[in-house]
Amino acid sequence: MGIRSQKIRLIALLRQFSRPDFSGNLYCTNFGSTMNAMKYFLIVYLLSGFIPEIAHAQNQSLTIVIKNVKNDVGNVAAALYHSEDEFMKKTWQSRSAPSQPGEMHFVFENVPAGDYAISVMHDANKNGEVDKNFMGIPKEGFGFSNDALGKFGPPAFKDAKFVIPDKNELVITLKYY
Repeated sequence: MGIRSQKIRLIALLRQFSRPDFSGNLYCTNFGSTMNAMKYFLIVYLLSGFIPEIAHAQNQSLTIVIKNVKNDVGNVAAALYHSEDEFMKKTWQSRSAPSQPGEMHFVFENVPAGDYAISVMHDANKNGEVDKNFMGIPKEGFGFSNDALGKFGPPAFKDAKFVIPDKNELVITLKYY
């Protein structure tokens, strides 16, 4: 919120709690005196400038450690989901990098408090999806937060869910079949 809109909100609040007296000065009806009202509105005005900073300070970084990357072929991609409704449908944030055998790290910045889940895949042929065999078993590496596994598909959101700010680093081990 910009300074201009904060000033407009402050003036609107002042008008809401004030009325002009006979001399044309504003007299605050709900605060007993003009001085008390000025103190109140000054405090509200100053705090309103800090609220976005406080909210931004609550956002944090989330580091994902991906273990068991099989080889350096293709890319490794991680998707961060912030609700059950969007899990495995709509990515909130994502990261991707060329595959490196062993362990890889991704960092998600400015993650606000809430419930999240992560999916990771080793996209060896760089086609943007996990390839499966004729029985539906993944041919490429995959993993989920909490190392959750589903039956005949991805796990439920509740199994892969973790909470920010309780966690700021997650370890996910890729599985290959």
